[in-house]
Amino acid sequence: MAPTPSGNSRTRVHVVSDVHGNARDLARSGEGADALICLGDLVLFLDYADHTRGIFPDLFGEENADQLVELRTARRFEEARELGARLWSAVGGDRAALIEKAVRKQYAEMFAAFPTPTYATYGNVDMPTLWSEYAGPGTTVLDGERIEIGGWTFGFVGGGLRTPMRTPYEIGDEEYAAKIEALGEVDVLCTHIPPEVPELVYDTVARRFERGSRALLDAIRRTRPRYSLFGHVHQPLVRRMRIGATECVNVGHFAGSGKPWALEW
Repeated sequence: MAPTPSGNSRTRVHVVSDVHGNARDLARSGEGADALICLGDLVLFLDYADHTRGIFPDLFGEENADQLVELRTARRFEEARELGARLWSAVGGDRAALIEKAVRKQYAEMFAAFPTPTYATYGNVDMPTLWSEYAGPGTTVLDGERIEIGGWTFGFVGGGLRTPMRTPYEIGDEEYAAKIEALGEVDVLCTHIPPEVPELVYDTVARRFERGSRALLDAIRRTRPRYSLFGHVHQPLVRRMRIGATECVNVGHFAGSGKPWALEW
């Protein structure tokens, strides 16, 4: 906490989400802040803006990445899965092992870039079982848990809800709602996905509604936190809006912007 000209102490926290492989900017994201909060999606499986980047094009090439993005954007998910199945069949070997090897390489770089202290939760494309191997002593991983920073209480819930995309860390609505409920009243709700509000869940580039949480929206209305911070939707219709007393802010897409969102009190 830095002293103000009046002598009072203030706290500044930087918040990022949807890092997707941007280790260079992540390493600088804590500069000038007392702490960094990361709301997940460290892994880059496929960059929809640059189809040469990510695990998928590394394995299968840019042309196949172009086709996969086209199918997913058109919501032709079954055809996208069939394309993936054909490509994996041609590669051979253990699919899970190949993906884990690529994810581990990215995690080694991402976690090494985290400043101290960092408070992090999982995104829907993350693999939670691996995080304990890479999180150093300066990184605290939270999911369905609370922590105090500068006198404010922050509650964290990671992951996403189940979708046709079948990303690695999707859970059921009831399980997600239980984790939100367990937080109780907090000053700041930190989640990977947004509350279920059309303006916050529609991606203007992907041209689709992502899944938001009704339980999160209900908790915001009921417990009235100061802030609800989230990512997941890379190009939303609106990046921030008020729901009652709560300021809701999309703090991503860090992979594209390279700039953290700052919260100071």
